[in-house]
Amino acid sequence: MNVSGVTELLQEKVMRLLKDDMDKIQQLISVQMENLTTRKCPVYEEVLDTQIYGFSRVVDFAVRAGLVEEAEGKSLVKQLERNLALLYEAMEKAEG
Repeated sequence: MNVSGVTELLQEKVMRLLKDDMDKIQQLISVQMENLTTRKCPVYEEVLDTQIYGFSRVVDFAVRAGLVEEAEGKSLVKQLERNLALLYEAMEKAEG
């Protein structure tokens, strides 16, 4: 296999792993959205914030290593951040 083929395989694997990680974080967000009737949990919010921050650092590394296009990486992180913002909005409405 040539260098270009190896690079392509690495890029595919990195994207698959990033999407798997993103799905896990999204699942955490979904669970919290489903349980809005329960009281707000700062620890859970901290876990989500930490998970998204860690994910953004991994994406940044993958972009710098040339394994993910910058626009694609930013898109993944922004999607999670939007979903988290929706969760926080829903939690505020539930409290209000």
